Amino acid sequence: MTANEIDGRDTTATVRVRAEGDVDEESLAYLREKVVAVVGRPGLPPARGEVRVVRDAAHHVGLPWSAGAEIRIGSDLVVVHAREASARELADRLHDRLRENTERVAHRGAVSRRTAPPPPWRGGPEQ
Repeated sequence: MTANEIDGRDTTATVRVRAEGDVDEESLAYLREKVVAVVGRPGLPPARGEVRVVRDAAHHVGLPWSAGAEIRIGSDLVVVHAREASARELADRLHDRLRENTERVAHRGAVSRRTAPPPPWRGGPEQ
C-alpha cells in the first residue's frame, strides 16, 4: 500500500491517494493529475480527504479497478465511488464524478433559496 499527498493550487488543499494491490506508479500519477484538476480549481474552499484505489488480483473479475473518494470541501463532504476495467478509465470516471459533485457543492451556497423581501407596502424595506 502506498500513500501520497496531493497539493493543489491552494496550499491548504490536501488529498491523500492510497493504492492497494498491483497498482503501478504511472496509473497513480494519472489519477493524481485528475484529482488535482478537480480539487485545485480556483474558487473552491480548501479540500482535504483521501482517494483509495484498489486493483483486484483475480483475473476473472470483469471490472478489477475500483476507487472510492471521500473529500471534504469546506464544510461539505463529497463521496464518490467508481469501478472500471482499466486504470485510465477509472481515473477519467472518478474525475467526472468528482467534478460534478464539487460543482454542486460550490454552487449550492451561491444559489439562495430565500424568497425576495416583501414590498414596502407590506412592511418590507424602503428603497
